[in-house]
Amino acid sequence: MENRDEMLEIDLGNGQARVMLCETTQVVQTCADIHGCTPVCTAALGRLMTGTLMLGMMLKGEEESVTVSIRGGGPMGTLMAVSEPGRVRACADNPKTELPLREDGKLDVGGAVGHEGMLTVVRDLGGGKQYIGQSALVSGEIAMDFAQYFTMSEQKNSLVALGVLVSGDAVIKAGGLLIQPLPGCGEEMIDQLELRSPMFADISREMTFADLDTLTEDWFRGLAPKVLRRTPLRYQCTCSRERMERALISLGEKDLQSLIDEDQGAELTCHFCLQRHFFSTAELKAMLAQAKARGARKEEERE
Repeated sequence: MENRDEMLEIDLGNGQARVMLCETTQVVQTCADIHGCTPVCTAALGRLMTGTLMLGMMLKGEEESVTVSIRGGGPMGTLMAVSEPGRVRACADNPKTELPLREDGKLDVGGAVGHEGMLTVVRDLGGGKQYIGQSALVSGEIAMDFAQYFTMSEQKNSLVALGVLVSGDAVIKAGGLLIQPLPGCGEEMIDQLELRSPMFADISREMTFADLDTLTEDWFRGLAPKVLRRTPLRYQCTCSRERMERALISLGEKDLQSLIDEDQGAELTCHFCLQRHFFSTAELKAMLAQAKARGARKEEERE
């Protein structure tokens, strides 16, 4: 299937507002296939990944990344997504959670995620520098929770729409919209965006009838929309055997020695792609030697 997932970055009114409009259908399908998600968990992780991709597009450096986690007290447990510009990966404690539909016939995402807890955003700026922001969950439906985060933690009034349309194991459409007024935005522009906000409420269904360019033209007609950039989107894990090895070394000498004493090696599984990496006892002994050498260097530096 052709991958049509992409992010449009759009200017409105010659710099009065910025818009991010994206389709994430294949991204969400890939995640659902990897984790064997139930429909409600597909919807929850899909909304989280779409919102995280928007945050990822705001990063400036190539080595930067953003991690969004939600702990809402629901049966899905903790949800997490990590993004760099154009790519994302995600996981949840319990991606096979099943819940009955809500009374209105829609998936109970809020019930799966939980309604009481926190949304946490960690921006890794490289070089050990991090920015951490948090906001309390509003509904657990995720779109409103992202809007709350932008308003409370970043002082940016934002309209956020996130949607995932699921039929059985298939993701029919998924995508999202972020609108943020910029400094100097006029009252007329704000009034127009508020008047049009009901048009964005069921964004995944709207995407089944029109592509992103058509939606941009229809939704923002008369507001001088201008597409500034297009970015392809994909689900991509960055794990590797080398990264796993570094993680084991970082455990320290005591934990590595315990693994060696068990004489069964060590198997690590990536949370995002479920790929497994096995390390033999001999490999662990080599890592222990590296850990000891690192510890010795630190001692010398302190002296």
